[in-house]
Amino acid sequence: MGRVLTFMKSITLRSKRSNASLLILALLVLLALLCFLQSVLAAQANLNSVDAGRVPICGFEVIRTFPHDSSAFTQGLAYDCGALYEGTGGYGQSTLRRVDLRSGSVLQQTRLNAAFFGEGVAVCNDRLVQLTWKSGIGLVYDKQNLTQIGEFRYQTEGWGITSDGKRLIMSDGTETLHFLDLETFEELGWLKVKAAGVPVQGLNELEYIKGEIYANLWPTNWIAIISPQTGEVLRTVNLSGILQKNDARGVDVLNGIAYDPEGDRLFVTGKLWPKLFQIRIVTDQKNK
Repeated sequence: MGRVLTFMKSITLRSKRSNASLLILALLVLLALLCFLQSVLAAQANLNSVDAGRVPICGFEVIRTFPHDSSAFTQGLAYDCGALYEGTGGYGQSTLRRVDLRSGSVLQQTRLNAAFFGEGVAVCNDRLVQLTWKSGIGLVYDKQNLTQIGEFRYQTEGWGITSDGKRLIMSDGTETLHFLDLETFEELGWLKVKAAGVPVQGLNELEYIKGEIYANLWPTNWIAIISPQTGEVLRTVNLSGILQKNDARGVDVLNGIAYDPEGDRLFVTGKLWPKLFQIRIVTDQKNK
């Protein structure tokens, strides 16, 4: 009988532990959903300011369509001297790659440590810089061979990054943009982004184009065009519908902006998108 009681107690204890584990798991899932909902509501507040007519909404025209690796969870995109550089995310799946624009083929890539979730990518003279999401570590690569040659640290999350030629501009998922020294990567200052007085959260992948900062607004298919002097959103672009229905199955949101200054070409793509687009922004019409 003693053995039976001991066995029954053991089953009860294991059952309690199992229930506790399930409860903890459920709470973690709920917390993640609440965080996501908070981001969605913040993004919706941003778009409400836009829809209220306070910020001009631009349309777009697709100039050309290119193939894109549909398995690439695109987190960063940059174009430099004929080469397209892309950073992808996911623990154990993050990469930095050089991509052939016309075919979408990966010409060369470096895999990140499995502990890192790759984020934004920027060209920094003869180097490439790639952020990581929650590790607080930025990775520095030789641009020619994609070999890691250094790293730097930051106190926030890492989302998007670009350069205006004098400094790096970094986003952390909030309404704040951080300015970093090109050589030391030390923070030089910061800027709060607002649309008609409303803080714009979810600033993600960045690109500096003709004196303005273009930012993907996560988790949407909108781009905000920001003044680097004031932080004010000057214009927005709604790229919903750029993917045809057949191409939009199983994809995530828009994320990836690159600019070719020599050819004056603007490229966009998204997470798991099968296509990359060259577009022209149209300022005299709305595209909702």
